[in-house]
Amino acid sequence: MPLILLNKPFRVLSQFTDPDGRPTLADFVDVPGVYPAGRLDFDSEGLILLTDDGRLQARISQPRSKITKTYLVQVEGTPSGEQLAELKSGVRLKDGMARATRAREIERPESLWPRDPPVRERKSVPDAWLEIGLREGRNRQVRRMTAAVGLPTLRLIRWQIGPWSLEVLRPGESRRVSNDDAWRALKTKGPFSGSEK
Repeated sequence: MPLILLNKPFRVLSQFTDPDGRPTLADFVDVPGVYPAGRLDFDSEGLILLTDDGRLQARISQPRSKITKTYLVQVEGTPSGEQLAELKSGVRLKDGMARATRAREIERPESLWPRDPPVRERKSVPDAWLEIGLREGRNRQVRRMTAAVGLPTLRLIRWQIGPWSLEVLRPGESRRVSNDDAWRALKTKGPFSGSEK
């Protein structure tokens, strides 16, 4: 069965059932026997990978694999060089030090879809966009790291996992990559966007 790349919408659980009736992956993926390789918070958006291959799931999600996940993060405030440097050198969280592989300010991505509901705008408080890379995935890690340096997260989108990115996928859309191509992409570690219907 192929690897499924899904753009998980805002306020969707990264699981297939919910006793409280909230939206889940089952609302967007109608393929039996697949499970997410890693999680994405209910209030975060973006790329989630699903597979029925246990080895592939472990290779993608386990921290020892050192696969970089790239996030586009809208933050409250104007980031300084010192704040960005702190994200890269290491931020002390309750569960230990956390360090970004990269943290830089970027322009608002032009291809970005509007969020529903939109982020609340405050005319008196500026905001900015960051690109943050992580090789681990602790609970709400990006949000906790940006808050620790004084830049609270307003919107969080996981844009890329290793060689796979959202590219043209809109919220709720998915595409498939064959398992052979998925393993090949992990070995080459280059950008990969092949798909199959």
